[in-house]
Amino acid sequence: MIIRPYRPEDRDRLYEICLLTGADGEDASELYAVPTLLGEVYVGPYLEFAPDLAWVAELDGEPAGYVLGAADTWSLEMHCEAQWWPELRKRYPRGSQSSPADSAIVDLIHRPPTAEPGVLASYPAHLHIDLLPSLQGRGAGRVLIDTLLTELAARGVPGVHLGVSLANVRAVGFYQHLGFRTIAVGPDSFTLGKRLDDH
Repeated sequence: MIIRPYRPEDRDRLYEICLLTGADGEDASELYAVPTLLGEVYVGPYLEFAPDLAWVAELDGEPAGYVLGAADTWSLEMHCEAQWWPELRKRYPRGSQSSPADSAIVDLIHRPPTAEPGVLASYPAHLHIDLLPSLQGRGAGRVLIDTLLTELAARGVPGVHLGVSLANVRAVGFYQHLGFRTIAVGPDSFTLGKRLDDH
């Protein structure tokens, strides 16, 4: 296993990993008629606006996991609203999708969620991580997250947050083991946060 910075040629593979882990860590390929749709929402913006906070875990010479981050969540949201979502809204108009899963993601494109100001006050950064099953249990997730948190701390970022589905019990336990704590609970997800003052 090798942990390395993201390279532009990784983009398609990272979109694929996002799909292969898109059902609470399980393969979501059969749920989506448009296989790149999840990647457009959960991977593309980070690679476009914060590629220096993206790392890849390689297994046998091929990307099998990644961590993506934004040092300033509010700034990323503003960049997406100005430069990312408009083109996707043209490409994916509401009502044109053939599956419920696609429709739900397209709804996010047209009305993207935004982080709560109260969360951003203490945890302005956020992260997104996905690992294929072949990479799980090897310590890759911990190394990827630690790599990102070390960089965020070096930039003076005071805290980081992430969202995780209530149904993804395994992921919640993993993050708690890394020192994340619950800072908000929504109807279908937790928001977990970690301070970086002593990282």
